[in-house]
This record gives sequence, structure tokens and C-alpha cells, in this order.
Amino acid sequence: MAHEKVTVLFKMYCLAVMTLVAASYIVVLRYTRTLSSDLYFSTTAVCSTEVIKLILSLGMLAKETGSFGRLKLSITENICGSPKELIKLSVPSVVYAVQNNMAFIALSNLDAAVYQVTYQLKIPCTALCTVLMLQRSLSKLQWFSVFMLCGGVTLVQWEPSVATKVQVEQNPFLGFVAVAIAVLCSGFAGVYFEKVLKSTDTSLWVRNIQMYLSGIVVTLIGVFATDGAAVMEKGFFFGYTPWVCLVIFLSSVGGLYTSIVVKYTDNIMKGFSAAAAIILSTIASVTLFGLQITATFATGTLVVCISIYLYGLPKQDTTKLVRDEVEREAKAKLLEV
Repeated sequence: MAHEKVTVLFKMYCLAVMTLVAASYIVVLRYTRTLSSDLYFSTTAVCSTEVIKLILSLGMLAKETGSFGRLKLSITENICGSPKELIKLSVPSVVYAVQNNMAFIALSNLDAAVYQVTYQLKIPCTALCTVLMLQRSLSKLQWFSVFMLCGGVTLVQWEPSVATKVQVEQNPFLGFVAVAIAVLCSGFAGVYFEKVLKSTDTSLWVRNIQMYLSGIVVTLIGVFATDGAAVMEKGFFFGYTPWVCLVIFLSSVGGLYTSIVVKYTDNIMKGFSAAAAIILSTIASVTLFGLQITATFATGTLVVCISIYLYGLPKQDTTKLVRDEVEREAKAKLLEV
């Protein structure tokens, strides 16, 4: 009983942390892109995030291997001696780099709450990629929730809420396009990475290291291709404040923490977390950015939260249902005899 209680408490802890990280990342990123004075380079922030993720993954691999010798051997075999695997993992690296940069563009033009709701389109995108790339099937309820979610996002975008305390010029259409690209990237990269993980028995942390090494190279190229002259003039860390550092930290920890959450919780709890993050982002947007909630936005947000919950409900085991039905018929026949 005590063990079960600890497990429930740990699951609740995981749920609370994941919710706070998801909501805080969106709100703080929005703050740094709209209310701070010296605007930092988003490309350098994305690159810094990849570096921190690499360091954290190395630490987790060291803990997993248990000794420096085994850590060195693992890196030699899987990193230095596997150039093909590095190339394979460069695919999600490029896609995730695009996704992360799109998040900065989107949150420079959309309110945090609007972004948070619209970004849930990653669920149907991931579902479609799962069906096409992993040959999995979705239940009728899941398909219904996917269409329901799309309808909710349409309502949110139909009559956009206005943030009155934001002083910078915004382009909602550009923000929506950026979210759409981020959604497509999230769905494809997540399923691709899952497929790579399940193709071999290689450690998750080794795969992360392979991906983040490629990610650092890709994002560095992005820094100098996009902001090269300005970075050389003002410096790589220009405009970095404690808030910007918090954005980088939340992005780094959030991605790695998700894998722990997935291991110890289920889809229903993840759905509750996503819905709670949307609510927290909305409350923060009203308080910090003067977001004016419309009836259409509130309705669309409610529809999205319900659809997330429905999508996470476990599938019915049809095999078990059939077996139970056969057993009931057999008992009925015995009673008749």
C-alpha cells in the first residue's frame, strides 16, 4: 500500500513538473520576445539549448554506464565509430532545429495562450505520421478527437484574442505559419526518432548524444547563415538576460524530462498536463500581456482540452472483449444444460 502511495505521489510530481515547465517555457519565451529591451538572437538561444542538452545527456549516460571506462567505450563505439548513425540522427536534428526556431518566430507574433492552443495540432500531425511511418492504427475515438481538436484550433484562430500590453509590432499570419511549420516538424521528427530508437537496442542517451551533436553543428550553421554579421559585431550572447537563460534552461530540461514522464505516466495524465498548461498560459497571458479573452477563444480552448483528454483514453482491447463474450456464451450454455 505504501509503495502504491509513493508511486501515485511520484506520478503527480511528474505531472506537476511537466505542466509547469511547458507553461513557463511558452510564457517566458513570449516575454523575452516582446517585453525585453535588447532583443537577443533566437538562433544562438537554440544552439545554446542543444549544447546544454548534450551535456545533460552525457551526464545521464555516465550514470547509466556506471564508470568512466564504460562511458569512454560507449562513446568510442557509438559516436566516433558510427558515422552512419550520426548521419541518420542528423535528420531529426535538422527538423528539430527548424521547429525550435519557428517557436521563436511564432511567439514573437502570437500570444502565449494562442500559441499553446494552436501548437496542439502536433497531436493530429503526430498521429498521421505514426500511421504512415509506424503502420499503427488509431481508434474511432482517437480519429474523432483529432477532428475535434482541429475544430477547436479553428475557433481559436477565427477571432484572435488581443494582447493590450505588448508594445512590439506583430504579424499574426506569420505567427500562424510558423506554428504550422513547427507542428509538422514536431510530428515528423518525433515519430522518426521513435522509429530509430526501436530499430536497435542502443541506449536512449546514446541516441540523444548522437542527435545533439548533429544539432549543434546544424544550429551553428543556422547562427552564421542567419545572424552571422550581427553576431560577429555584437557577440554570441548579446541580449542574454536571466530571463533568456531561463528560456534556454526550460527548453533543455523540458525535452529530457519528457522522456521520464512518458516512462512513469500514461497518455491520460499527459493529456491533463497539456490541458493544464494551456490554462496556466492563458492566466499568465491575461495577467502579463493583457490578453482579452473572447467567447470564441474560450470555446475553442475548451474543445481542444476535451479532445486532448479523449485522444489519451486507452484503446479497448477487442481481443479481450471477444474472449469475454465467448466465455459468457459458454457459461450460458452450461446453465441451459
